[in-house]
Amino acid sequence: MRAVSMAETATTIQPWAIHAEALRVRAGRHLAVDGLDLSLAIGVHGLLGPNGAGKTTLIRALATVVKPSGGRLTLLGSPVDGRADLRPARRALGYLPQHFGFYPRFTVREFVAYMAWLKEMPKASIPAAAQRAIDRVGLSAKADARLKTLSGGMLRRAGIAQAIVNDPQVLLLDEPTVGLDPEQRLDLRELLRDLGADACVLVSTHLVEDVVAACTEVVLVNEGRLVWQGTPTELAAHGDDGHAGDSPAERGYSALLRRHRAEATR
Repeated sequence: MRAVSMAETATTIQPWAIHAEALRVRAGRHLAVDGLDLSLAIGVHGLLGPNGAGKTTLIRALATVVKPSGGRLTLLGSPVDGRADLRPARRALGYLPQHFGFYPRFTVREFVAYMAWLKEMPKASIPAAAQRAIDRVGLSAKADARLKTLSGGMLRRAGIAQAIVNDPQVLLLDEPTVGLDPEQRLDLRELLRDLGADACVLVSTHLVEDVVAACTEVVLVNEGRLVWQGTPTELAAHGDDGHAGDSPAERGYSALLRRHRAEATR
């Protein structure tokens, strides 16, 4: 009998690459994600929220780095809990933490190839996959440079390269634009749009305009809960000149947060 892949399972069981029901996740003693419901399919999804909203903790749970303390979480149709074998899910994931560790003496090529090996990619395919990932983030000229010699923006791009080396079905990026200059941010937006054609991409950022430019959907969280979910156009429609922000999308973001805070105090 032919084995069924995770992608086929997701298609036959549910259309969601990421599906959370009443999800709760702790960051130390603090309940950082508190009863969150979320469903995401293929596309580029921007994760917005103020500092302390639970964005990083949520992404860490989706990346299987931290175990949920309650609720239900499935990735590509497979449950993620204490009893599940997480290796199939992790092979299908790409993850860039907000602060990622690396071996300073590794070259960019060695680092990306090593991460591909950790993701259990076939050994014969790793060199070509690593080179392709490096090319896609614009680091071809630095492929054989040691990581300790790179600028902050280049290190961030090396981190993105390791996240996409396995052509993940679910890609989780926590503040990927940190350290990137304006031209590099434009290149990243284009890359995200390309990746989102075949994968579920979730990008956490404080830059509302990056979300508007690159994402097909916006997810707004606050105090560990889902505040709002919709398109960038719908986000902009919530704003008016009475709210803070330089653009319609920023004003919509501000209006939704204020409304949520007002409702929480009633």
